[in-house]
Amino acid sequence: MSLLRKLARRWFSSKVSWKIKDLQLSRDVSKLAELRYQFRLELFQEYKRRLSALVALKQAHRLVSQALVLITVGGNDFVNNYYLVPFSARSRQYSLPNYVRFLISEYQKLLMKLYKLGAQRVLVKGTGPLGCVPVELVTRGNNGGCSQELQRAASLCNPQLAQMINELNAVIGKDVFISANTQRMHNYLVSDPQAFGFTTSETACCGQGPYNGLGLCTRLSNLCPNIDAYAFWDPFHPSEKANRLIVEQIMTGSNQYMHPMNLSTIMAFDSII
Repeated sequence: MSLLRKLARRWFSSKVSWKIKDLQLSRDVSKLAELRYQFRLELFQEYKRRLSALVALKQAHRLVSQALVLITVGGNDFVNNYYLVPFSARSRQYSLPNYVRFLISEYQKLLMKLYKLGAQRVLVKGTGPLGCVPVELVTRGNNGGCSQELQRAASLCNPQLAQMINELNAVIGKDVFISANTQRMHNYLVSDPQAFGFTTSETACCGQGPYNGLGLCTRLSNLCPNIDAYAFWDPFHPSEKANRLIVEQIMTGSNQYMHPMNLSTIMAFDSII
């Protein structure tokens, strides 16, 4: 067994993990999304209360502090809010650069709340290539090309997210938050899918219409014969093979993808303290 696998087995066998996925923080389009964001933090608090009742307060604090919290931000705030409809409320209120700054300030508040609740290892994934997913090729793309406006949004958001995380860590005095540049990871798959063993990064394995980019994956959808040949499973999400390649970068990637360190470095560090 490789050293990395040994570290992973030891690390994950002794820790709990939390995933807070695809948060939408802007409120004008979906009150429900904001409730989900608040509700997930409440669930985190409820977990701590129940855990304390089972193993005592000190042990509960230790387990939570050693947990890995995975949080994904950015995508829904653009696709399902700013760009959901032409002339959306947010797009009338903010220019895109100002909207990104607004989001970063909201994400900062969220991360600090998690830290104050006891989270000590938080992996933050930014947006992927928003304009290059099959649904956007159909609805906003230009002759099959990516939506440049959505790509611009991702390109503005991710560097500022990483900078904010660096500043938070500096204020706290340790590396609590880890940023994952999933846009850069995805972009290589999209721009040169054959180099990673895919046939296409435009057409989804499961869907309807051009590029299988419309609707949801249902029994009535077109379904590809070999999912490993496709970078996207459905109009919105990467395939399992694509996700595995992304996870490899999260585990072992350089500072080009992970900052200030990758997950295997975290595991190695935590295994000796």
